[in-house]
Amino acid sequence: MHTIGFYKNPTQIMFGLGVTDQLRKIIDEQNFKNVLIITDKGLVKTGLIYQITRQLDNINYSIYDQTQPNPTVTNCNDAVKLLHEIDADAVIAMGGGSSIDVAKAVCLLATNGGSIVEYEGIDTCDNELLPLIVIPTTAGTASEVTTFTVITDEVRQYKLTVGGIKLAPKWALVDPLVTLTLPKHITASTGLDALVHAIESYTSKMANSITKALAREAIRKISENLRQAVYNGDNIVARENMLMGSLLAGLAFNNTRLGNCHALSHPVSAIYGVAHGVANSILIPHIMEFNSLAVPELFSDIADDMGENLEGLTLMERAEAAVNAVKKLSRDIGIPTTFAEFQIDESQLDRMVKDAMLSGNIAVNPRTTTYEDVIELYRKSIGGVLVEVI
Repeated sequence: MHTIGFYKNPTQIMFGLGVTDQLRKIIDEQNFKNVLIITDKGLVKTGLIYQITRQLDNINYSIYDQTQPNPTVTNCNDAVKLLHEIDADAVIAMGGGSSIDVAKAVCLLATNGGSIVEYEGIDTCDNELLPLIVIPTTAGTASEVTTFTVITDEVRQYKLTVGGIKLAPKWALVDPLVTLTLPKHITASTGLDALVHAIESYTSKMANSITKALAREAIRKISENLRQAVYNGDNIVARENMLMGSLLAGLAFNNTRLGNCHALSHPVSAIYGVAHGVANSILIPHIMEFNSLAVPELFSDIADDMGENLEGLTLMERAEAAVNAVKKLSRDIGIPTTFAEFQIDESQLDRMVKDAMLSGNIAVNPRTTTYEDVIELYRKSIGGVLVEVI
């Protein structure tokens, strides 16, 4: 018997070509007068920010464009300062997960005060957040619909997670057109990140009938379209399917959390600055091999969704086919197979493992995971153990 469990989605989602143009309608309906735009310098250089500013006639606004790839406490503090300077009554985030995560933190701090490091954990703030409108430009994090923000504490070299229903944006304008200019390497890493979200959500101990349906459709859309999006970025059909796949994965994992891959990737990003999507992409084959022994039937489903030929294979062989399908996809889009180029020092392993074990994602991973397991998973991905493609 399948159990429904629970499902939440507090964000109003508008999806489709050109929905960015609905921004002014929201602003007028809510009577916003002063808005802070949070983004990054790379996006400003593309000119995409004009899709927002051209709709802001008679609206007072400022732009914070200093967001880092792994957003920091300093980013949050500086953006909050600018928000107070213009007395903003709403925030607009345009960009990838980093800009959206900073915007979530800023909306929290605007009404609750203090530093974001004080709010680590779930449901840690008392007051409602400042309204947030998000326009994602990557098919990756799905931060536009999630109830989490992940911020790097530079002092501790530690990624902290703040969560709770209040963190969810009020509106998400999910427009495939704004992803057309996304560079090849970012399309690849963020797309693999979205696939990891779907895989980890589907195999999570918290998965239910609704989240599993969302995750499987996400796996199908991403695996069928990521190569085309990387190598033919003007393919609007591929871009649209990738953005929908990312969104569906976010709607799934927002209710199930994730797993070992995300738990292990955060210390790597916090200490060594590895891009989140790249870290997940390197780790996921090793995590899948580890987990497939516990739930091979789920990995068999993933192989099927990724289009693998499973005729005549045993259950374990079908599970292995899922691992190989992800390896092949990662290879095809040019994702590194190890962390060798990032020069990770094995002397940091104990610290990395302890940080990873603090993640709530470890608890919902389908296979019980120990300190020693995490050590071994890190060692397999650090340098000498290359991922063979069959």
